[in-house]
Amino acid sequence: MSASRRSGTTDELGPDGPERDGSDLLAALLDGMDAALCAFDADGIVTHWNREAERILGWTAAEAVGRKGFAGWAVRTADAEEVEARLLSAMQAPGRQVHEFALVTKDGGRVLVRTQSAAVRGPDGRPAGVYCAFSEVHAQIDLERSIALSEALFEDASWGVVLVDADLRPAVVNAYAARALGIGRTSVLGRPLGELLSQGVEELEGALTHVLAEGAPPAPAEMWVSVRTSEGEKRRCWRSWFLRLASPLAEEPVPLGVSWMFQDVTDAKQGEQEAAQLRFRTNQLHRAARAAAECEDPVEAATVHLDFALAGFADHALIDRVAGVSAAGAEGAGPVRLVRIAATPSGAPGPSLLTGAAGLPVRYEEGHPALQCVERAGSVRADAGDVPAERSREWALARQWPADSVHALCAVLRSRGRTLGVVTFLRGRGRSRFERSDAAYAEDVAVRIAAAVDLAGAAGEE
Repeated sequence: MSASRRSGTTDELGPDGPERDGSDLLAALLDGMDAALCAFDADGIVTHWNREAERILGWTAAEAVGRKGFAGWAVRTADAEEVEARLLSAMQAPGRQVHEFALVTKDGGRVLVRTQSAAVRGPDGRPAGVYCAFSEVHAQIDLERSIALSEALFEDASWGVVLVDADLRPAVVNAYAARALGIGRTSVLGRPLGELLSQGVEELEGALTHVLAEGAPPAPAEMWVSVRTSEGEKRRCWRSWFLRLASPLAEEPVPLGVSWMFQDVTDAKQGEQEAAQLRFRTNQLHRAARAAAECEDPVEAATVHLDFALAGFADHALIDRVAGVSAAGAEGAGPVRLVRIAATPSGAPGPSLLTGAAGLPVRYEEGHPALQCVERAGSVRADAGDVPAERSREWALARQWPADSVHALCAVLRSRGRTLGVVTFLRGRGRSRFERSDAAYAEDVAVRIAAAVDLAGAAGEE
């Protein structure tokens, strides 16, 4: 009886096509399997043997099919009875049975295999034999390790892991990454990255596209992004690694997506930036002190301190002196009047200009940040806010500042227990607002400028 008749199927290609035996299809399926497979009938006779079994043990199908059990060829004689009993016991047991034992290769070697066996039942439902799928133990262990590694990465990893598909959408996200993105693990799946990040999306998508096309970069990349959260946007720095994922089942590598792994290094990067900024500002103060020491005119020395302070700190700066303060310390009665003595050019960059020859007061309105600074004898910060450019221009001009000013910081000039004036630092729209660390630096600069202004006043009275 043919295999097709035994299986109860007949396959025709067409009206004039040749009738094909179902055994061809069965042989193709068995030989295409990644696992080794053999089958026994109810008497323990080998009925099937595929190519993977031949690769592992060296015995061909012609040599294996028709043998009774493994005794004397695929298993040592001393072990044959036990191995056969364990395999054939699957006919009487429900489900699959898993065993490990050593098989003998054709060249006399031994290989440890892990088997899964189950009963094959006939049309009447009774056990008609056993099929046994087996693979080398080390290959199975490698597979289990890979699965365990994947599970650990997505459950217990102390860094973010995101699998991104070929459309650059998250397909799998671990717990760390979900927390970093500020969203649930299931909520993030399939969403465009632009819905999760407000800044840094273009850089991230460019990196993912490059990895899909060219492969993983040789070193990690540090990316600054802004994450959309319920509390607003959060600026974060992520050190990222990328790996291209390709299917192991295809003849040619087929990209399945990208494994994106990242760590949040925001605190470390901010610490590095603050340390570098502190070193630079300390160096600027040192250089300014040495340059000012060579100035014969104390007011010129004050402008030297102002010019050195501007580098990397602000776009414009002004020095206003309180009118009516004597060297003895008596301050004039009435409202505070400020006189402009120096300012940076509002057009092309250059050294600060002395403007106090006329001695005319600056027309500051009541409540001006510079006047508040004098009254409080402390620093004052002011911002135009998130307004259109035209309104920010009106805001700056109303305060007698250059039109492109958006952020301001006023530091008081004090020397020998007296308030001598105000130094004002201004930033344009392309820069961030002044922070507390900026105020501390401005106060250090103000102390040096105040000493020079005080010396200029004392020299003038003499």
